[in-house]
Amino acid sequence: MAEEDGGGHIVDLNPRAGARRRELVRRTEFGLVIALLAQFLLGMAVNLFVKVPGSHPGAKPPEYFGGVLQSVGWAVTDGGGLWLALHAGLGLLLVLVALAAFLQSIGSHDPAAVTTTVVGFVCVLGAGFNGGSFLNYAEDFSSMIMASLFAVAMGSYAFGVYLLGPRGR
Repeated sequence: MAEEDGGGHIVDLNPRAGARRRELVRRTEFGLVIALLAQFLLGMAVNLFVKVPGSHPGAKPPEYFGGVLQSVGWAVTDGGGLWLALHAGLGLLLVLVALAAFLQSIGSHDPAAVTTTVVGFVCVLGAGFNGGSFLNYAEDFSSMIMASLFAVAMGSYAFGVYLLGPRGR
């Protein structure tokens, strides 16, 4: 439980509960770092060993978001082979876990946790949409944006693990 102290600062009325919530966020962020590393390795396998055909459900769509849904659905279910299915499936899971970390951080009332998880979530979501965009249009810049957002998300979650660790707080 938390309340405002009159000066605009949030004061945690139960510090032990706050510490437990911060620890949960820290563990979730650590899990995201590990999952992002796995996603990076899967992405490298896709980059090296998978040829995405120019014609598949969702390719060159007239409408971006509908195309992303079709392309990712194709990639996960039947189209791109094992490496692409694992990469796209883990990407979907990462979006859900990143959202969960952000929601956990709100409950922790810790500004560092909220900041690192919101940056991480936005970057994971953006990387996912650029992965879908790559499937849609096969443009290399989508892959570059996806990789850049991965790096920012990884850095944000790693920084969160550091800030929320025993020495950081």
